[in-house]
Amino acid sequence: MLAELSPALIAEVALATKLLKSKQHICILTGAGISAESGIPTFRDKQTGLWENYGVEDLATPDAFIRDPKLVWSWYQWRRQVVADKRPNPAHDALAQWQYHAQSSNQQVTLITQNVDDLHEQAGSTVTHLHGNLWCNRCSQCETPYPNQARNSYSGENVLSFDETLMTCEHCDGYIRPDIVWFGEALPVDEWQTAENAAANCEVFISIGTSSLVYPAAGLAQLAKQNGAKIIEINPDPTPNTLVDITLAEKAGIILPLLIQEITAL
Repeated sequence: MLAELSPALIAEVALATKLLKSKQHICILTGAGISAESGIPTFRDKQTGLWENYGVEDLATPDAFIRDPKLVWSWYQWRRQVVADKRPNPAHDALAQWQYHAQSSNQQVTLITQNVDDLHEQAGSTVTHLHGNLWCNRCSQCETPYPNQARNSYSGENVLSFDETLMTCEHCDGYIRPDIVWFGEALPVDEWQTAENAAANCEVFISIGTSSLVYPAAGLAQLAKQNGAKIIEINPDPTPNTLVDITLAEKAGIILPLLIQEITAL
C-alpha cells in the first residue's frame, strides 16, 4: 500500500510515525470524512428524494422541532435507516487497534468525534461524542434520556422500527427528540470538558476528516497548538490551516492503517 503513495506523502507519513512513536499524550478529533468512507453521507451533502427541498433550518434546529416535530422526527428516522447497515472502515479499525495497544504502552490516546454515528464504538474504540448520538433520544421538555431506543447498544439490532410516529415522554408528555446537538444549541458540558482537557494536555493533536470550520470543535486544534502540541491533519482535501505541522493528504482508511501498523510494531 505504501508503494501506491507519492514520495512526498510517504515522507510525511514517516515524519508522522516518528513523531507519534515519541509522544505519550495524543488527542484525535474525527469528523464527517471518516464516516463518509463507510458510505454515510455528510450533512452538507445534497439531501435526496423527499428531503431535497429542505435545509438545515427545517431539519436540525430547536425552532424546526418546535415548528414541525413530525417533520424533524421523520427525517431522523430516515437518517437512522440510512446509517443502520453501515460498518466501520479500516480507519475506524486502526484507531480502535491503537487505543487497545495504548493500554499496555506508555501512550494515552483520547478520541473525540463530531460524528453522531456509532462506527467508532462498533470498531471497539472509546470515544467522546461532541454532537450527540444518533441512536439515542431524550425528552425535548424535561431532558429525560432515552438511550439506545432506536438501536440496541451498538449490536446492530434494531429495537424500534423506523416508525415516524412521534413518541412522548413518560414523565412529562413532551415530545421525544433525537439526542443530537442541533445548530444553535450548546455542546454537552461533560463531553466538551473532556475534549478541552485532552486538547490542552496533548503533545500531538490529529484532525481526521474534518473541515475545521465548525466551532467550537474547530478551536480544539488551536488550543492544542497554544499549549505546544504538534498538529497532524489527515484529509484528502486539506484545509488551509496554518496551524498544521504535518499534512497527510489522503483518505483516513489508507493512511491510518499504515501509521498504526508502525506505531504499534514491537
